Amino acid sequence: MENVAIDFKNHFNNYVQNLETYIMFQIKQRTLELTEELTKKGRKPISLSMGAPVDMVPKFAVDTLKSCLDDPSIHTYSTPKGEKFFTEAVIERMKSRFNVDIKQDEVFSLIGSKEGIANLIRELINPTTDIKNKDIILIPDPGYASYGEMVKVSGGLGYGVPLTKENNYMPDLELVLEQLKKDSLNPEKIKALVINYPNNPLGAVATKEYLQKCVDFCIKHQIILMSDNAYSEIYFDDNDKPLSILELKGAKDVAVEFHSFSKPYAMTGWRIGWVCGNKQIVSMFGKLKSTIDTGVFKALQLTGAKLLNSKEGEEYIHNANKNLKIKMDKFVQGLKSLGWQDVETPKASFYLWIKSPLKYKEDSREFCKDLLEKSGIVAVPGDAFGTNGKGYVRLSIVDSMENLNTVIERMKQDGHTFN
Repeated sequence: MENVAIDFKNHFNNYVQNLETYIMFQIKQRTLELTEELTKKGRKPISLSMGAPVDMVPKFAVDTLKSCLDDPSIHTYSTPKGEKFFTEAVIERMKSRFNVDIKQDEVFSLIGSKEGIANLIRELINPTTDIKNKDIILIPDPGYASYGEMVKVSGGLGYGVPLTKENNYMPDLELVLEQLKKDSLNPEKIKALVINYPNNPLGAVATKEYLQKCVDFCIKHQIILMSDNAYSEIYFDDNDKPLSILELKGAKDVAVEFHSFSKPYAMTGWRIGWVCGNKQIVSMFGKLKSTIDTGVFKALQLTGAKLLNSKEGEEYIHNANKNLKIKMDKFVQGLKSLGWQDVETPKASFYLWIKSPLKYKEDSREFCKDLLEKSGIVAVPGDAFGTNGKGYVRLSIVDSMENLNTVIERMKQDGHTFN
């Protein structure tokens, strides 16, 4: 029989058909296409795009993982909730780091925080193609590029909460609600508010007073508060560490918080994290999880449990943050020498949020295109993170100091100045 080319696209639901390919994969593909050409002209690509630390994971974690692999019981199914040794370690960590008391029925393991956020959003939304009847998730704009797609593929509506320099990246949520009504949307369809401080892509942090306003807003309007705290351990002042939403009064009435090993320990490929907070939300979340996966590999849970509260883990975070601050400060000085006078090292995260050069007239995509094709510098246009990202570019300062110095030198040589 002859091979027949069958188009199965229409077999997939409308939400999946309309999904965009994740911006980082688009950028990576274009970079691969240009790598040979760029390398030949002395501009081998240097990535400032992915929010992924390039340092080696803690040796303590590697040694711990190796040491438990000969145990036959470590290779059997784990429980989706998380092995007790893992959840107990999370409880201890939340207490020692944030002074938050978490109980066993208020925590659940994750295959990375991204998976957890996506699955909770999926559970909250009753899918429909009728725009007026869509369930709404309030998401930061600009914000992590996957939030909007997570909502879209679930059949809901992601409504942007504007994070701007004018509102100090801490918008008045009541004004957002009023705007939503003006846009002819029903506020009673709002299921959740997603917050992300320290923020990707801005590097912005929130005050304790503002986080309390977020909690109070969600209590008042009976909205679930989802705190994506993936960057809580990347900070530059030991006396001003990022907070947990669960530290705030009344937070457990409405909030859950997502944590990850990926950023603080450079364990992006290990895919392990947790969600904790409101007992009912965590329990409902667990119902879906227990039907679609059988939990994180027990060896990873054991390693993570030992790392979370270890002296070695704390030293790793301290040293990583110390080195990142040095790189950040030097790179910021390099950008200032090229005309970006208003850029500053953020209080937390490894992101820099900079304006597109004046000659590009706020066209950050064209600027990023030129950075890549002329200079082999891989960056992300700000509008990939939302409409309020127009005219900005996100730079991820995770590469070696040598490569970061090379980036500044290439920009200088190739005429990539702000003015």
